[in-house]
Amino acid sequence: MKRIIELDLGLSRRAALQTGAGAAAMAALGAWPTRAQGNFDWQRFKGESIEVILSKSPRSDLLQRHQAEFEEMTGITVGAEQIPEQQHRQKQVIEFTSGNPTFDVTSVSWHVQKRLFAKGQWLEDLRTYLEDPEMTSPDYDAADFSNAAMVYATQADGRIDTLPQVIDYWVIYWNKALFDAKGVPYPGTLDGVLEAAKALNDPDNNIYGFVARGLKNANTPVWTSFLLGWDVDSVDAEGNLNTTGPEAVAAAKLYQALNQNYAPPGVVGFNWNECQTTFSQGNAAMWFDGIGFAPPLEDPEQSKIAGNVGYGVVPPGPNAQHSGMFGSGMGVSAFSEKKGAAYYYCQWATDKMNQARILEDGAGSPCRNSAYENQQALANLKVPMQWVDALVESGKIGRPGLPVVIPVTEFRDIFGIGLTNMIGGADPAEELEKATEQFRPILEKSEQL
Repeated sequence: MKRIIELDLGLSRRAALQTGAGAAAMAALGAWPTRAQGNFDWQRFKGESIEVILSKSPRSDLLQRHQAEFEEMTGITVGAEQIPEQQHRQKQVIEFTSGNPTFDVTSVSWHVQKRLFAKGQWLEDLRTYLEDPEMTSPDYDAADFSNAAMVYATQADGRIDTLPQVIDYWVIYWNKALFDAKGVPYPGTLDGVLEAAKALNDPDNNIYGFVARGLKNANTPVWTSFLLGWDVDSVDAEGNLNTTGPEAVAAAKLYQALNQNYAPPGVVGFNWNECQTTFSQGNAAMWFDGIGFAPPLEDPEQSKIAGNVGYGVVPPGPNAQHSGMFGSGMGVSAFSEKKGAAYYYCQWATDKMNQARILEDGAGSPCRNSAYENQQALANLKVPMQWVDALVESGKIGRPGLPVVIPVTEFRDIFGIGLTNMIGGADPAEELEKATEQFRPILEKSEQL
């Protein structure tokens, strides 16, 4: 069964381009979202202190940059920490399992943690907060979130245990200067990605045709995103593993060919940050990853290719065209003794203003429809309009990039080792067979609990 979620962006490509032209004038008319005060008491929890752990990302940078605004508005003191993605997830599980976590608020990766967190009921059910006018500001407008975001944020039993922050689509970042220098067009198919990587590969000059995550666990979404081009989910809605068939092997062979033949040396140790550095320094022609990494690529102080970055929708595979879709939200620890203050932080972090800021910064795909209609955000984009185009088009073909199962981490670990082995020359079919046999009992046991 296909699991396709189309994000209602409320903004077509033509509209985005047209609104960009008149954005400055509209901004002067007050298009930037404001926070209604009215009778709502933002100071209700004044004097309290909360701890927040965030997964390292441009979205987290944004929240920390504007944190003083929240503290001034609420009188709540925030201790916020950014932690690299994998360590962040490990910390969450260890501390939640202990029953005494040190944090009150955490960002949550839906595509990895949704069912695990549901099983443990580690996060507060926010429905009563959202329905309480004394806890939720009248301008918060939960109906503004896209259907896709609310589906991701809602557990099977109806609990809403996170507030939506971003839905992340995978795109191909491409170096326009390198493509133009060799007259290579943007690829029109997944096979074309391999052909372009071969044509642009120039290791003698420290330029490689392609880069993507090779580090075990982190690399699995690269393969599963490719697999969507064969119109296949790695684990379907009935819980069947589709990881050894011809489509899975073909997608793995594509992953292997790109990373073994046209990626930089040492790619087996690359997560997104090493890929970003390689691409931003002009040492890779293409980088396949989430759309939210644009800001540093367009910053001349960090990137040697600022102004020369292309943002491309994932080309179609043999059977379908889909962009791997991932996402995250903000949740309140069920163990927190300061749930009210923690909820205020989550409310602020996901409100209309901060969602528009995410778009303005190019820091990811906001979950609120209003963000894509915000004229000031469009006028002040820190990334090219092509980035918005790629986001909008990807939203039309979004499909979950990882299986919605409890042991997602084990899935990523086990298949990630196989993928890393493939880069070293191991046979894809054999590696997938071994990984599948290792993962199957883990999946079956998780479904019985």
